[in-house]
Amino acid sequence: MQYLCKHRASLNILTSKTGPCNYYKGKNCLSTGRHTSKGKYILIAEKLPKYVVPDLTGFPLKPYVEHSTPKNIP
Repeated sequence: MQYLCKHRASLNILTSKTGPCNYYKGKNCLSTGRHTSKGKYILIAEKLPKYVVPDLTGFPLKPYVEHSTPKNIP
């Protein structure tokens, strides 16, 4: 019974160390290009992430908050 519990616990998480010798899990991010036959990497513009940032000109708030700022503002 003790062996069964240890075996069942090891099946929960599959990492690159617990998987087969050629298993590569990665970091859960998308590829941004492809490898060539000569070992180089080509970036593909359609695969690059696109960040949508709003225009913050004239925005009253600042990105930094001082430690001396009171927590309860009326």
